[in-house]
Amino acid sequence: MKDTLFSIMLIISGIVIGVVLFYIINHFRVKNTTKIIENMLENAKKDGEKAKRDLIFEAKEESYRLKQETEKEIKDKKAEAKELEQRLIQREQNMDKRDENFQKREQLLEEREEHLQQKILKIQNDQIEMENLKEQQIQQLSKISNLNKEQAKKMILDKVEESISQEISAYIKDKEDQAKLESDKKAKDLLILSMQKYASEVVNEQTVSTIALPNNEMKGRIIGREGRNIRTIESITGVDLIIDDTPEAIVISSFDPLRREIAKITIEALIKDGRIHPTRIEELYDKTVRDMKNKILEYGNNALFELGLAKMDTALVELVGRLQFRTSYGQNALSHSIEVANLAGIMAAELNENVNLAKRAGLLHDIGKAIDHEIEGSHVEIGVELAKKYHENDIVVNAIASHHQDTEATSIISILVAIADTLSASRPGARSDSLESYIKRLEQLEGMASDIKGIDKVYALQAGRELRILVKPEEIDDLTAHKIAREVKEKIEKNMQYPGTIKVTVIREARYQEEAK
Repeated sequence: MKDTLFSIMLIISGIVIGVVLFYIINHFRVKNTTKIIENMLENAKKDGEKAKRDLIFEAKEESYRLKQETEKEIKDKKAEAKELEQRLIQREQNMDKRDENFQKREQLLEEREEHLQQKILKIQNDQIEMENLKEQQIQQLSKISNLNKEQAKKMILDKVEESISQEISAYIKDKEDQAKLESDKKAKDLLILSMQKYASEVVNEQTVSTIALPNNEMKGRIIGREGRNIRTIESITGVDLIIDDTPEAIVISSFDPLRREIAKITIEALIKDGRIHPTRIEELYDKTVRDMKNKILEYGNNALFELGLAKMDTALVELVGRLQFRTSYGQNALSHSIEVANLAGIMAAELNENVNLAKRAGLLHDIGKAIDHEIEGSHVEIGVELAKKYHENDIVVNAIASHHQDTEATSIISILVAIADTLSASRPGARSDSLESYIKRLEQLEGMASDIKGIDKVYALQAGRELRILVKPEEIDDLTAHKIAREVKEKIEKNMQYPGTIKVTVIREARYQEEAK
């Protein structure tokens, strides 16, 4: 019992002691924490005051720096203003000096003007006095000589004229002779120089073309069975085919260069193709005729490129190209025109004239020959109309009109073109009268049937010994064809002079064609 109470007492004492200890420990802990917080607050307050002092110090330093900069800037502005003021004062002083100088100069000018006025007045008075003295002397001389002023003047002039008239005449004659000699010499030098600068080959147009064959067997194929191929070629193209013993070659004969060229291209295409029969001949001939326009344009453009001329109307370029297939007394018309253009250009350059305009006029001077066989009129009249139609320069038009002296030349270029035309035509070997006469006779022969209604094509063959006429079968019957042959024969006998005989052949061929689709 006693032990139990003692244990309980001990437990209660332990509890009391534990509680007391807990309160004592807790009291000390709270006290320490409070002290720590107070220390922290005190440190924070010290740091805040320190930061405040630092900020105030920095603000004072910045304020002082700004104050210094402001004072410096004000000082610089004042110095600048003072310098500007000094400049203005100096400029004002200069302007005052300049104004003073102007005033002095104006005063000097006024004095000089016044002096000049006095001199002018004095000169006028002297002139009046001299005129009076002159008049008095003239009156006195008139009284002495019994002649008035006009009579005396005429007498003096007559004497002077009489004394020097012979000298003047001799002087003028000498100068005229000298000028004539110099002009002739310069003209000859100019022509010689032009001919030396432009050296062209002598090329005469022939009436035949030769075609090389790959072998002699090709001759037989061109002739065809019973000669049907060669007859077709000659009928369609209007040329003569000469097949002789010459190895691996045949000859095309025609006075018309265009007709001969078309035939040559057609035959060469047939040889290359290998299929030679009447139908194929007609197909290639039609294709060649269509392609010939492009080739003619190519000739025209090549001529422009060779001469360095500006662009022309396409229709006019085509006419220039057609000159390749025209001749004048055996001379190729396009080669002649290019030669005239070059000669005219060289002479124009020597005389400081427009070179391009001279070349253009020279190239177009014979342009009428491209179609003179198609329409009425001389090649000069046709050329003038063509040049006007395609809006060529008036100088070019006049050069065309005057190159045969049919019209008066209105410019130096027109005269140069006429000279160049004469040079080109008259140089040795350039032209042949016999060939031109032959071609004119063949053209006249073809013209005998061209105005008859119903005729499709007319060809002069065999050097003018045969006239072949192709008629339209739907318009001409067999009896009318025979009548046409007799009518043409009578016209030839009546209007032409020719050696030997001329065979007139009228061909009426009917064809009927359908196309299966």
